[in-house]
Amino acid sequence: MPFIVANQQVISFATTDDVRAIDSRIFESNEGLSEDVVDGALIRSTERILASIRTTNWWKTYWIQQAGSAGSSQVIYGDTDIQVPPVDANLILDGISDFTDMCCYFALSEYILPSVADFGNPDSAERQKIGFYDEKYRSLFQQVINRGDWYDFNGTGTVTATEKRPVRTNLVRIR
Repeated sequence: MPFIVANQQVISFATTDDVRAIDSRIFESNEGLSEDVVDGALIRSTERILASIRTTNWWKTYWIQQAGSAGSSQVIYGDTDIQVPPVDANLILDGISDFTDMCCYFALSEYILPSVADFGNPDSAERQKIGFYDEKYRSLFQQVINRGDWYDFNGTGTVTATEKRPVRTNLVRIR
């Protein structure tokens, strides 16, 4: 469950054992699926998740608010838009199990299952699992972004109340 760290930098949110805990049958039926293959998929998945977070409106708003409240003038203006820095995986402190699950779901749907799926058979179990894990990833990603309580912007080692930025939505009852 803990993140994989190399040279004091988080390189993956999950391990092969985390994937095995979610779907052990894929390893039983595909003996060519080695730990090296899965670890590589998890590292790529972590990079893609961080890139996806960076492109959300939540991250842009969060970063500008936090940088502004810290008295920082780090805002970089590009040609037409504000450019925000990438998400630092080392500063993700809360919701670690959600990031681990998200990484596993993404790796399963984007890298691992497509490498073993029978795309000639539209009813194959692997193709159905790809859709299942993709939906689980997207749902969990949206929950994590909406929660907005997992990033330690100032690097103090704890996520304070001022660093939490949940997405505010107005739920309206429709009759």
